[in-house]
Amino acid sequence: MEKHIVSFSGGKDSTAMLLMMIEKGIKIDEIIFLDTGAEFPDMYNHIKKVENYINRKIIILKAENNFEYMMLHYEKKKGKNKGQKGYSWPDFRNRWCTQYLKKSVISKYLKKYKNDEIIEFHGIAADEVERLNKNKEKNIRYPLAEWNISEKQALQYCYDKGFTWNGLYKNFDRVSCWCCPLKSLKELKILYKKYPELWTKLEEWDNKTYRKFRSDYSIKELSKKFEGERNELYNLQLLPFM
Repeated sequence: MEKHIVSFSGGKDSTAMLLMMIEKGIKIDEIIFLDTGAEFPDMYNHIKKVENYINRKIIILKAENNFEYMMLHYEKKKGKNKGQKGYSWPDFRNRWCTQYLKKSVISKYLKKYKNDEIIEFHGIAADEVERLNKNKEKNIRYPLAEWNISEKQALQYCYDKGFTWNGLYKNFDRVSCWCCPLKSLKELKILYKKYPELWTKLEEWDNKTYRKFRSDYSIKELSKKFEGERNELYNLQLLPFM
């Protein structure tokens, strides 16, 4: 028996994909969201809004331990770093968060369908060629790509349906984990300016771990950089006095 599973990240592409699939009457057995514990607060509100809109339950899966625990407290059990506490900040070489908080969780969950053929639906747009080429696993479909829907079209479709993420996409290109070191400096600056409570959390974590937030900047260094840029703009009278 086939099981049709929608992988729902909550972002613009997976949201557009889900709503379009429902509109087209495509069979959906389950809708699954993987909660890392580091999602934007507005993302949790978005998920509830989508649930109410489609009148269906979105299954929220979580690893045994969330991002903060794995980053700061998890004790490594083997290897040269045995006994070391936490994986620290992820980077391009070690994206442990994707493996432990997403891939392993969904893999474990889907084992209950071991006697069924699982077809997963992922929200990757037609113009995300690189991601499509990297994701050629068996039994994964990409409806947006099949329908030639671009990222821009997917976002506008969601806006037309009334989904705004409280402005997240006006500030960020990607709205996955808010604490990701792989964000651009532009996005990190917006996080610093507009989400001070999250930035405070970054500072707290950065003070407790052993690896630099980025190869070029710690959170403390970024704070100093962004504050200096803001002061410079004030001095040039390009910003109103606050």
